[in-house]
Amino acid sequence: MYFNFLTVFAFLVIGALLLVVLLYVARLLRPSNPQSQKYETYECGEEIEGPSWVQFNIRFYVIALIFIIFDVEIIFLFPWAVVFRDLGLFAFIEMLIFIAILLVGLAYAWKRGDLEWVRLNLPYGIGRYARRSMTLVEDE
Repeated sequence: MYFNFLTVFAFLVIGALLLVVLLYVARLLRPSNPQSQKYETYECGEEIEGPSWVQFNIRFYVIALIFIIFDVEIIFLFPWAVVFRDLGLFAFIEMLIFIAILLVGLAYAWKRGDLEWVRLNLPYGIGRYARRSMTLVEDE
């Protein structure tokens, strides 16, 4: 009975040893020549403006989450559509309720303005967009 546990323990020990040995060999073989340029932020060949620790607008994450939620929910429609004729009226009504709930969620996100990618009511801009945002505010 304990032989099964001994086999699992042996695999865990061998795996941990292999990990440690491979990390040590990689440390010995890698080049080590630190330079100041290696620690700079690289953005597609452009010179950086300001600090690299900036806060991103949460709107991008909200739009991504809304997309993922609706995308995953729509996936549930495919198996239902494949066996639609076999399920009958009850399953059809259930799917209508499901789609109605999705539409209510979409209407809620739309009403809150979470689907707007860019909101141009910024009173000021930072960096290269400062002049553009000021002209947009003045035009309103």
